[in-house]
Amino acid sequence: MSGRRDERPTTSHPFYGGLRPVHPLASVLLQHNPGPMTLEGTNTWVVSVPGSGERIVVDPGEDDGTHLETLADGAPVAAVVLTHRHPDHAGGIGRFVELTGAPVYAADPSLAAGTEPLADGTVIAAAGVELAVMATPGHTSDSVSLLLTGPGADGAALLAGDTVLGRGTTVIAHPDGALGPYLDSLRRIADLPAGTPLLPGHGPEQGDAAQIATTYLTHREQRLDQVRAALAALGPDASPRAVVELVYADVDTSLWDAAEQSVRAQLDHLRG
Repeated sequence: MSGRRDERPTTSHPFYGGLRPVHPLASVLLQHNPGPMTLEGTNTWVVSVPGSGERIVVDPGEDDGTHLETLADGAPVAAVVLTHRHPDHAGGIGRFVELTGAPVYAADPSLAAGTEPLADGTVIAAAGVELAVMATPGHTSDSVSLLLTGPGADGAALLAGDTVLGRGTTVIAHPDGALGPYLDSLRRIADLPAGTPLLPGHGPEQGDAAQIATTYLTHREQRLDQVRAALAALGPDASPRAVVELVYADVDTSLWDAAEQSVRAQLDHLRG
């Protein structure tokens, strides 16, 4: 594949095997790693001003030869940016650097390569665009979101990693993740201008990141109320698993392990 965005017909989500244009400055390559935690797969974002001659890649995904080789086939990669450390986003970074030689930007110092660790307010400028870093911890302690701006786009778009998804809700990956910081991160996103496009780490793109973050905040408050009610019924020292079995009784049991991570974070928040 080349870095051009006009070489394939417009397709809808999910689409595997090639770049799908979704924004004047961004296309997505969907990794074929679907599952309960990844939805249809990991969204690898490729951003640039068309014709700039280079690209920025956000979240190259798992160590999957086909996906990484397809991703590397195109204009030079000026930078790789990781939204967080989880393997479905960052597991292939070593191989991708071998393929491209690109520097890696990440908040986790162990993943940054040839760069300083990302901090809130850092701006990455390359390929004719800018990515402004928003520290959005909660899903993980190192989670960041990226505000994408550049010529030809009407305002910024938000690459949110796993902080806000294209469908469903995200897991608080306890103990690395924590609910208090996550609620603060959602509030930051909810304060973005209405109509800010959401380019998520999983699921389809959405038209209003602030609106979705507001919905997430409501959902989290409802879950906290359910956990409080569960503790009232089970006793204040109830185990996370017991709370899951009560609060998530209507959820497929294959998701209970993930739900338990979030419940542990909620219990820490309530008992903290």
